[in-house]
Amino acid sequence: MSSPIYKRVLIKLSGEALSGGTKSGIDEKTLESVVSELKEVASMGVQLALVVGGGNFFRGVKAGSSSLIERVTADQIGMLATVMNALAISSAFEKMGVQSRVQSAIDINQLCEPYIRKRAVSHLEKGRVVIFAAGTGNPYFTTDTAAALRAIEVKADAIFKATKVDGIYDSDPEINKAAERFKRLSYLDVLKKGLKVMDSTAVSLCMDNNLPIVVFNLLVKGNIVKVIRGEDIGTVVGSLKKEA
Repeated sequence: MSSPIYKRVLIKLSGEALSGGTKSGIDEKTLESVVSELKEVASMGVQLALVVGGGNFFRGVKAGSSSLIERVTADQIGMLATVMNALAISSAFEKMGVQSRVQSAIDINQLCEPYIRKRAVSHLEKGRVVIFAAGTGNPYFTTDTAAALRAIEVKADAIFKATKVDGIYDSDPEINKAAERFKRLSYLDVLKKGLKVMDSTAVSLCMDNNLPIVVFNLLVKGNIVKVIRGEDIGTVVGSLKKEA
């Protein structure tokens, strides 16, 4: 069995990834499956941080187009949705015997810790999974940007974008069966081609700080462990630090 090629990683999960086949909320079987695989990553000695979205409860951008809910308020509601998901993931980790901590970019001290970088790093070094919630704490910034920012702040080796497809394609693989998967891309390729990997702010942050992005399919059992071992799945944006 090969060893992990990373010491510390941040995994970006969409809120929808927790909803399973339902339209909203958290599907417990899906939650158990995802957290079980993440537990295996932690058991390999990899320091694991997570950022989770809130789209399974509330999408700020979509709601912000309503005449009744302005964009800033909608984004704030979305931040609360990410806190709910983070607390659910943390609870699942604890049930499985893995210590975890939720750190929020907005003050909800009765529910979770405030985000403090040095404390987050200390938790990681002690083998605890750290789940960053509430995005950056600011409206108009996505959880993709929050994931890039937190990964840079805690000096992660890479950021992993867990999706429903096994990498980045030249066209939509669900529509075009002949679509080809990219194995490697530069940050500029992603920005110039307008590839929907992460939003442009997140990609630019990663480019400026030489943080690799690895895109892979979360729904295939065992993929998280495979990608941590450096197996040839998914798409890598930038250069892996192990190769630097």
